[in-house]
Amino acid sequence: QLQLVESGGGLVQPGGSLRLSCAASGSTLDDYATGWFRQAPGKEREGVSCISSSGMTTNYANSVKGRFTISRDTARGTMYLQMNSLKPEDTAVYYCATYRMGGACRLAEEWYDYWGQGTQVTVSS
Repeated sequence: QLQLVESGGGLVQPGGSLRLSCAASGSTLDDYATGWFRQAPGKEREGVSCISSSGMTTNYANSVKGRFTISRDTARGTMYLQMNSLKPEDTAVYYCATYRMGGACRLAEEWYDYWGQGTQVTVSS
């Protein structure tokens, strides 16, 4: 059974940076597309970024383009989300998720089969 564990969340000032990590166990991520989602208080969960199983293609929500970068280390079974120029509106619980399929990744959560427990990111002065 594939399990995902996020880490790296915390409190950061506006304009600061954080790097989230998502470690997989129980399986490698070789055949899995992986993604990051977030849910702010009182809001629906939204897709932030994803990376295809090949690692060749990525996708970003418009709200984070140019500020966030998704990457993965298949050998370590770990995915990352580098978040720069953080804004208060980036405050949310961030979740990593994955599904087993090739081709371009999708930012719609109904595609994803496995989810982490989430890590809190708070952007505030």
